[in-house]
Amino acid sequence: MGQITLEQVTKSFGDVQVIPPLDLTIEDGEFCVFVGPSGCGKSTLLRLIAGLEDISSGAIRIDGTDASSTPPARRGLAMVFQSYALYPHMSVRRNIAFPMKMAGVPKAEQDKRIEAAAKALNLTDYLDRRPGQLSGGQRQRVAIGRAIVREPAAFLFDEPLSNLDAALRVGMRMEIGELHAKLKTTMIYVTHDQVEAMTMADKIVVLRAGNIEQVGSPLELYRSPRNLFVAGFIGSPKMNLLEGEVAAAQNAHTIGIRPEHIDVVDSGPWSGNVGVAEHLGSDTFLHVHDTGLAETVTVRATGEVGLRHGDRVSLAPREDLFHRFDAQGLRID
Repeated sequence: MGQITLEQVTKSFGDVQVIPPLDLTIEDGEFCVFVGPSGCGKSTLLRLIAGLEDISSGAIRIDGTDASSTPPARRGLAMVFQSYALYPHMSVRRNIAFPMKMAGVPKAEQDKRIEAAAKALNLTDYLDRRPGQLSGGQRQRVAIGRAIVREPAAFLFDEPLSNLDAALRVGMRMEIGELHAKLKTTMIYVTHDQVEAMTMADKIVVLRAGNIEQVGSPLELYRSPRNLFVAGFIGSPKMNLLEGEVAAAQNAHTIGIRPEHIDVVDSGPWSGNVGVAEHLGSDTFLHVHDTGLAETVTVRATGEVGLRHGDRVSLAPREDLFHRFDAQGLRID
C-alpha cells in the first residue's frame, strides 16, 4: 500500500514560509507529478514527504499512519535523485545491492531482487560494470534499480531526467511509465517540464509559490485550466492569452485559445504577418503578429505548410473552444 496524505502541511525557513498550509492526497498506485516553475516549492514538498526536511506544522500520513516525525529510512519510501548518487568504485550489482546490505537482507534474497530489477530495467548485461562505463540513461536506470529492490511503499523522483539529452529523456520517460505499469507502485515525480508531466502522470499537481493552483488529470488541466497561471503553463506551445476588445466581446477580461484551435483560412476574422514559422515535419507552428491584437498569436498547423517569414495569413479561431477568465484570472465557466 502507498497512499500518502498531506494535512495542512507547512514549511518555513526562518521567517519565510515557502509552503503555505497545503492539503493533498496521493492514492495508492497513482503516478503523481508535481510541476511548476523553478522555485515553486515542488522539490521542497518532495523532500518533506521523504523526511529529508522537517515540516513546520501539519501532518504527513503514509497509509493512514502519521509519519511526520518518522526518520527517512523508516518511512518505506525510495528516492531517486537527479544526480544518480552512485558509488563509482562499485559494480552495478553492488550499487543496487547496497541498500539491501545496509538493511540486513539475506544474500539469497538480495540476488533474487537484483536479478528481477535488472531484468525489468534491461541492466542484466551490465551488472558487472562500473557506473563510469555506462551512459547517462543506464546510470539513471541503476539508480532506479537501487530504489526498486527496497520494495518501497512509494517511489519519489526528483527531476531524474534533467541531466539527460533530449532523446534520452524521451526514452527514459517511456521506461519509467512502463515500470509504473509493471510495479503498480505509487510514484511521485517532480519536474519543471510540463511535457513530462502531461505524458507521464495519472494526476498532476501544479504549484506556484508553494500553493497548489490545480490538481487533476493531464486532460482535465489541459481542457479546463482553473486560472490564467495553469492556462499559460500547461500546453506546448502554450495557450494564446488575449485581452482587450476580443476578450470583452466574450464577456471576459482575458480569453485563451490553444494554438491547434486556430485555423489558417482563406478569409477569417483575424489576419496578420508570419513572424516565425517553425517547420517540424508533422506540425508547423506559426507565430503571427500585426493582427490588430495586442499579442502575437501562435497557430499550430498540421503537416507541411508553405508559409514563411513575412507572409500574410488569415486566421479563424474556433470560438466555441475559447477559455474565458475574469479580472482575477479565474476561469469563467
